[in-house]
Amino acid sequence: MSQHHPSQLRPTGPDRLADLLSWIEDNLDQPLTLDSIAGRMALSPYHFSRLFAARMGRGVMAHVRGRRLVRAAQRLASDPDVRLIDLAFDCGFDSQEAFTRAFGRLFGVAPGRFRKGFAATPLEGQYPMSMPETVDVGVVQLPGLVSLDAFTVAGPSRRFDGATKAAIPQLWSVLIGALPFAGQEPGWATYGVVWAADRAEGSFDYMAGVRVAPDATPPAGFTTLRIPAATYAVFRITLNGGPLHPQVKAAMARIWGELIPASGLAVADSPDFELYDGEFAPTRPGATIDFHVPVTP
Repeated sequence: MSQHHPSQLRPTGPDRLADLLSWIEDNLDQPLTLDSIAGRMALSPYHFSRLFAARMGRGVMAHVRGRRLVRAAQRLASDPDVRLIDLAFDCGFDSQEAFTRAFGRLFGVAPGRFRKGFAATPLEGQYPMSMPETVDVGVVQLPGLVSLDAFTVAGPSRRFDGATKAAIPQLWSVLIGALPFAGQEPGWATYGVVWAADRAEGSFDYMAGVRVAPDATPPAGFTTLRIPAATYAVFRITLNGGPLHPQVKAAMARIWGELIPASGLAVADSPDFELYDGEFAPTRPGATIDFHVPVTP
């Protein structure tokens, strides 16, 4: 591994960790260790570990492993002939078995199955290369309210809380890998639906789904949910081209923490959902998500 020149990292200033994250991204194929990474910041491994975890919400080596696994998922999606043993060694694992276990824990599906039609893009946000504080996403409330008739959605779903919601992108990978399926309505719009929220516990049910006929039989393991007729306030999220999940997380914090209270609207007891149109491209700057919040007109 090459040694850093003193000019490569500024000794002070708010961008030191951002510089380091970029360096880690450029050196994922090197034998990175806690000691070597902490040394670039001129900190002891103990103090650096505390600093990194406080800023990023995870340990530095967990970040390295996560970024390597995300890159492995991208290679599986783009190169169906890549060997799992080669990916395992490139990610720093001693065996294909250890790689397969770690991949399955992170993405909810084994790498051998992932290569058969799953998508890497929704998973990018689980271990973003940037700091949470750098997320910049635009959110506005669209004029007026929107009334929608009842409709049915189907897709993979799970119950999440604050400790597990980072695994939401797994559901999107499973959904995309199953499209299209029998009973799906025409069009490629997708829905991220939240219902049965327990605000005291911070838990909720989440589905990554598509519209289906009311009598459709979805793939095994999928949930069917009838969303009742409702009136919605719609908040448009405009993406910046970076990882999707951190931007949605930042947008939701602003919508629920600022925009809804400022609107004076009363939130109704009904599912809310993110609507992604059929042309949605998460890595295209300017792509939009319309978040529908049921309200009492």
